[in-house]
Amino acid sequence: MKGIKTQFVTSAVEAGGFPKESLPELAMVGRSNVGKSSLINALVRQTLARTSAAPGKTRLANFYRVDADGRPPFFLVDLPGYGYARGGDTARAAFDQLAADYFAAGRGATLLLVDSRHPGLDADHRAWTWLVDHGVTCRVVATKLDKLTQAERRRHVAELEDRYSGPVTAASAHTGEGLEALWTEITTLLRQPPPLHPSRPSPRPSTSRR
Repeated sequence: MKGIKTQFVTSAVEAGGFPKESLPELAMVGRSNVGKSSLINALVRQTLARTSAAPGKTRLANFYRVDADGRPPFFLVDLPGYGYARGGDTARAAFDQLAADYFAAGRGATLLLVDSRHPGLDADHRAWTWLVDHGVTCRVVATKLDKLTQAERRRHVAELEDRYSGPVTAASAHTGEGLEALWTEITTLLRQPPPLHPSRPSPRPSTSRR
């Protein structure tokens, strides 16, 4: 991607705050501290999503409008991380309900971000199963690729592809590795129509255990 223009649109705490403009959407979900904000900033080449060393600080669904290389614009949606949440069980339940509201609307496809260093976490697999069971088009992205040796990269990506029954895009927000492949995946996902009749999801199951 060469020319990318991105702007923050809105933050929402519930479905009523989601943008009314009809654009394709791509949501990003993942455990707290998986590197979601860093990856968003690397993709759009701007410091838009706020990063933090303290996990669980994102409490809203943040919508960004992205125009890339003259292609049709779309909303990139940063959803709260699952797992640890500042504020304890009450805050975690609120975040889970926000995600349930978002996916109930059938607004678009999803990238599930997992830490490439930890390919076997049950919390990630439960989130993936929840998304698939509710008819959400979902692809897996392995973050923090630069933290692995070449041998570890091959082994961990192979484990992830076996665990999630399909190809996994591995990327690093720090070095830029894999970002072009990830943009190709994003373009493919945005061309797919959303479900015609999305099911009403129940709130996400607790994913606080590691």
